[in-house]
Amino acid sequence: MRDDFEGDRLDESVWFPHYLPAWSSRELTKAVYRVAASHLRLVIPTDLGLWCADAHPVPLRVSGIQSGSFSGPVGSAAGQQRFRDDLRVREEQPRFEGWLPTSGVVEIRCRMDLSPRSMAAMWLAGFEENPDDAGEICVVEVFGRSINSGATEVGVGIKKLHDPRLAHNFVSPRLELDVSQDHVYAVEWDARSAAFFVDGQQIHSASDPPAYPMQAMLAVFDFPEWSAGDDDHLVPSFDIDWVAGSSAD
Repeated sequence: MRDDFEGDRLDESVWFPHYLPAWSSRELTKAVYRVAASHLRLVIPTDLGLWCADAHPVPLRVSGIQSGSFSGPVGSAAGQQRFRDDLRVREEQPRFEGWLPTSGVVEIRCRMDLSPRSMAAMWLAGFEENPDDAGEICVVEVFGRSINSGATEVGVGIKKLHDPRLAHNFVSPRLELDVSQDHVYAVEWDARSAAFFVDGQQIHSASDPPAYPMQAMLAVFDFPEWSAGDDDHLVPSFDIDWVAGSSAD
């Protein structure tokens, strides 16, 4: 799979332009984005409302897309990336399998415009048809408040979340990196190990990563509680040049 975001439309055979709508609704979780000049640009405009405002423990706003989606019926606990044990599906989601890699190489070339109250990330999340298949492989995660003097903490690694078989192995090394410029972030993994790269240089490795179908998640976040009082006008963005994946088979 390779998406260079040509034209002016998102390829909805690959991408679902909502962020975890089962816990809310498709209407309230629409991504705010533009496809132009061979880039996908995800943004959080100043008037975007809170995501899952009455359920999420930390107020946040998010604009994101994902390459897979499904849920059980309304009232069930069958959904993706559960952030509370008592969550129940509010809007049943159709099964969508745009791109669900199980191993191989996944890469993204992107840049970010972040303030200290925002972050952007690409991660691979378990499709969760089996509830235990809920781990994550984080390809890149950057908080704006970690950017200082041309260096940035770049989060990568494995997050076990609800998968009892995984070991949490997530790191945020500080790199001499300007994330406002394009860089290539990548993971190469199989059932035995995962290696994480920035611009071709390996920065981390982890053993025993998830080996089940994973969906790609691309999102930019804003955390209003982190406001400095004079930053409500800022519009964080996540600009993706391309996303590519190849199978290990």
